[in-house]
Amino acid sequence: MKRASLSRQRLAALGLLGIPLLTYPLLGLPGGEWFGLPAGYVYLFAVWAGLVVLAAGVAERKGK
Repeated sequence: MKRASLSRQRLAALGLLGIPLLTYPLLGLPGGEWFGLPAGYVYLFAVWAGLVVLAAGVAERKGK
């Protein structure tokens, strides 16, 4: 059986990390406002942007 590369394993782990971070129980925790915006929206887009940046870092590292 062929073994997955390290970058592929990291991307899979990142996806598995993102699933619980973007489910309702954690999305429902922030309350009030942050920076004048609803905290739920700020949390959602911060987590999403963080996952995108981490995935880009893993993908860029793959070529080296």
